[in-house]
Amino acid sequence: MSTKKTISKVLISVYYKEGLDSIITAFSKKGVEFYSTGGTYDFIRSLGVNCNKIEDLTGYPSILGGRVKTLHPKVFGGILGRPDLDSDSQEMKSWDINPFDAVIVNLYPFEETVKAGGTHEEIIEKIDIGGISLIRAAAKNYKHVLCISSPDQYKDLVEIANRQECDTDLNERMRFASLAFERSSSYDSAIFRYMAGQTSHDAIKETVYKDESPVQILLKNPVHLRYGENPHQQGTFYGDLEKVFTQFHGKELSYNNLLDLEAGISLVNDFEETTVAILKHNNACGIASRNSVIDAWAAALEADPVSAYGGVIVINRPVDEAAATEINKIFFEIILAPEYEKNALDILKTKKNRIILQAKTFDFQAQQFRTALNGVLLQDKDLKTETIGDLKIITQEQPDREQMEDLIFANKVVKHTKSNAIVLAKGKRLLASGTGQTSRVDALKQAIEKATTFGLSLEGAVMASDAFFPFADSVEIAYNAGIRSVIQPGGSVRDNDTIDFCNKHNISMVFTGIRHFKH
Repeated sequence: MSTKKTISKVLISVYYKEGLDSIITAFSKKGVEFYSTGGTYDFIRSLGVNCNKIEDLTGYPSILGGRVKTLHPKVFGGILGRPDLDSDSQEMKSWDINPFDAVIVNLYPFEETVKAGGTHEEIIEKIDIGGISLIRAAAKNYKHVLCISSPDQYKDLVEIANRQECDTDLNERMRFASLAFERSSSYDSAIFRYMAGQTSHDAIKETVYKDESPVQILLKNPVHLRYGENPHQQGTFYGDLEKVFTQFHGKELSYNNLLDLEAGISLVNDFEETTVAILKHNNACGIASRNSVIDAWAAALEADPVSAYGGVIVINRPVDEAAATEINKIFFEIILAPEYEKNALDILKTKKNRIILQAKTFDFQAQQFRTALNGVLLQDKDLKTETIGDLKIITQEQPDREQMEDLIFANKVVKHTKSNAIVLAKGKRLLASGTGQTSRVDALKQAIEKATTFGLSLEGAVMASDAFFPFADSVEIAYNAGIRSVIQPGGSVRDNDTIDFCNKHNISMVFTGIRHFKH
């Protein structure tokens, strides 16, 4: 028996309508029959597409203020019925029940209403009964019914609708059923946490996590990625990307894309000035602060135009047409900015697969974690960003104003660079960096060689180190390359050797007292 199921009859009951139009349009072209309620029915009809009212199917209107609409045997019999089972088939025929092939549901915004500080009455009314029942029923009967439980799955559904036979196979329906039960579980858990928080029963209250840890958040909202770090690895993101950015254009985001975006957003968020960062493998290959995006872009690109190819661009200011024209001259994979002029967006959209994202304001989790051995490591996120007031000048030579600004700039960049890390900068621009080396000297040599390769002078540049110098050799190498000011945490038993070298060669050096390892 074939596991393929052609979709010809769909029940749709959604709270959020965004993105639904593309699904309706694609399915309507295949002659799919729609059944819906209330606002969803009106939305479908507004698209000029015919739709059947659930109340015409059941013979009952929406009652009790909308609390009861779909809870009826004609609806749930059509979802839970097994047409290939003789007893089910006979009963369905005797009660005039026709099967549904797909159910599209998203739930009342219970979690959002709680977070927004809604009244108790408003929150209770956002507990979805019919929707959650439809999801569970369709997921249970995945052998016969496709269950779509989140707008995150709409892109997949459009792809299904565009298939020649408009069909799904058993494994595909099982995957969506798994996602549906995950959504049902997290939704019910959110209701439990809220309700338990309202009761005086201490035994229940002790199980409630009002401030969720990253591990708890991990269990919610899975987004299945094309693959993991490499094509032979599976990848899944748990979280809510809609709160982070809006995607205007391009292909689906990958595991590596999300890591680069995490690194880029974290980096650029440390800068108040107009700043453009170009990232490759989670490290900045170019970054600069200027008065305009176009100037910051040009300065950032000069540091390493080779690595910028295929990179990720993160900007903390709106992108205008002039900047977009220049940025569009190279191949890159992703651009993220808080806003785009219309003409700028049109220019950037000229590449089919280029991912264009508009950043939203959101709060990073205060903690971060990673798997290790047979458990999980959890730590506070490195949110410390040093200012001029945090710096301790420990040499006879004093850094001038421009050097001080460059030291702060370089220290922000080195904080977000893989250890062992060295960053060389001048004029609020990255000249070169040494990343992920097993010794600090190797990191410095790598940075100097890179700057030389691209013809960038290090005369008068500054150097930032993510950790202290165990010996004076790094500072000596930097001095011979033309570097004249250094920022580092300090704390080595041989700090005096490094300070003595700086004093003998008129190099200024400041200590931060803060190490910024990033592994």
